[in-house]
Formats: sequence, C-alpha cells, structure tokens
Amino acid sequence: MNRGVYHKPVMLSECIEALNINPEGIYVDATFGGGGHSMALLEKLKGGRLIGFDQDEDAKKEAEKIQHRSFTFCQANFRYMKQYLKLHGVDKVNGILADLGISSHQIDSAERGFSTRYDGPLDMRMDRKAKTTAAKILNTYSEAELHKIFGMYGELKNAKTAAKTIALARKAKTLETTLDLKTVLHSITPRGKENKYFAQVFQALRIEVNQEMQALEDFLHQCGEVMEKGGRLVVMSYHSLEDRMVKNYLNTGKMFGEVEKDFFGNKIKPFEAITRKPVEASETEVEENNRARSAKLRIAEKS
Repeated sequence: MNRGVYHKPVMLSECIEALNINPEGIYVDATFGGGGHSMALLEKLKGGRLIGFDQDEDAKKEAEKIQHRSFTFCQANFRYMKQYLKLHGVDKVNGILADLGISSHQIDSAERGFSTRYDGPLDMRMDRKAKTTAAKILNTYSEAELHKIFGMYGELKNAKTAAKTIALARKAKTLETTLDLKTVLHSITPRGKENKYFAQVFQALRIEVNQEMQALEDFLHQCGEVMEKGGRLVVMSYHSLEDRMVKNYLNTGKMFGEVEKDFFGNKIKPFEAITRKPVEASETEVEENNRARSAKLRIAEKS
C-alpha cells in the first residue's frame, strides 16, 4: 500500500515562529521530507536563501516541484550539512530546522518495510543506495549485537530474549519480510501491548540501519560550527533517545557528560536554550494527527 501522500508537518507554525526568521537570512531545512516546512519558510524569505537536505529519493521528487530561486536542495544526509553548505558557497547560516520524525509517507509505503501495519520486505533504508538493510542486520548480526540494539535503540525490556529468539529462528529460515519478524517474536510479545512492542523493535532496527544516532551527533556538532551568533536551532524529536541527545547538546555542548568551563568559569557551549522545557503539540493538533503526541520541540539560540 502506498498512499504517496505527505502529511502536514507537526507543529508547523511553532517551528517557523521559533526560527525567528530574518527575511534576508540563510536557513537550512535539514529534514526536507514532503517540503511542508520549506514551503512555509520560503514564504517568509525576501532575498534570503533556503537550503534543504534529505537523502530520500521520494523527497528529492517533492523538492523538484519547488520552483523558487531562493531554494537549493541537497540529496544528502544532514550529517554532511557543513560540507554541502560549503559546496554551495555558504559558511554561516541564520537558522536550522530539523524534524527528526520518519515521514508518514515512508511509513505508508509497504515496500519500504518501515511499518508494522503492512507486510513488506525488511528494508528500512532512508537512502536506498545504502548497503545495510533490516534483513541483513537480523540475519547476520551476532546475538550479542542484536541484544545491544534492541536494548539501546528499542528500549525493549526483554531485549536479550528477543535477540535469542531471532538467533534461533534464523537457523531454520532466513528472515525476509516484516511478517516473518513479527511471527518469530509473537510468542515473546507482551499481551495487549503488541503494537507498542513491534513499534519499538522496528524503531531499533531503523535506527541501526540508518545510523541515526551517529548522524544526529555529527549534525548537532556542525550546527554549532555553522550558526551565526543569534541564529536559531529548532529540533523536533519523537523518541526519548533523540530528545535526550538534543537536550544534552543544548545544555552542555556535548552529547554525553557534563558541560566544560573556561578559566573564568563560563560554560563552553555554542547554544542557549530558549525554552527550558520542550514545546509540545496542542490537544487539537494531537486529535488531528496522532504523530504529534510524542513530538518534543527544542529551541536554542547561538550565544
């Protein structure tokens, strides 16, 4: 099933407002997707520039529909933001927006293997040219490696059991489809919580396939390097792992550990958080769009 429709981005007006846009500034939409944020951003620019990033082939097709002289699209993972900006003659930007959610469009494409709802190949690659698929991970990773990714990225309570179950099952038959995976794990799935459990399993695999945490770390460090003083960083995340990483980076300038201080006791970190707590979607929006329920928006300014 492929509805091929990109849904309206979560907290669109909040994101655009948070960027505090200078009409002549240079902005980055680090996760272009269906282009909803980019279109809204372009409406605010008069003489400024917008550079969009997305590694997904479908996103590139959407980007081609935007005929706006201020817009440049880069088909690349946002972890390569700095080098692509340089390629386009940009050293500093006035704002960066990143919506870390997987688009509904990708989830609704059964052949991509992202969805727990449809049967499809165990793929889950955002960049279809990449070598590693979910099937490769499930069939070739050691039991210990599977245990680690299910525990770390899926936060599964029975990560060890899940890894063992898969390691045993694949001896008899290679896992090829999302249904194969769900069937194998059926016996160890908490009753009444099947949907949540499979969502966590799929999340863990998707993060590993696309090296999402490493990419986010690379991207965040570059935000500090390319942002002009007073520029805004606006990041929306949908699960605690990402949100924790973003929060820690904004608070300490690092992904893990404590903030470092200079000789005078001043904190050494590129950004100051604008909102102490993350912004969450309104009840009305959550009713209209279920994905908004888990969204957390963090806003910071380059100090």
